[in-house]
Amino acid sequence: MGEGQRIEIEYCTGCRWLLRAAWMAQELLSTFEAELAEVALIPGATGGIFEVRIEGKTLWSRHEQGRFPEPKEIKQRVRDVVAPGRDLGHVDG
Repeated sequence: MGEGQRIEIEYCTGCRWLLRAAWMAQELLSTFEAELAEVALIPGATGGIFEVRIEGKTLWSRHEQGRFPEPKEIKQRVRDVVAPGRDLGHVDG
């Protein structure tokens, strides 16, 4: 494993959110390929779970926020941890 950090995306299998989780993983890997060591997709229990964590710290919880994250929102939160101060271009606009 590289020097970067590990992101976990836990998703509800009963809700069939694998594609949503995989798409989010692709967005994060394409934006932060130099900063991330891996993005893990974790099949979660049923109950509508969709959480994004970095090194065990929750960055987004669907239950807490009441909705799914927009790619822009989650990229900004990941950036604040792995590359503070980095300009994300149109994402920050």
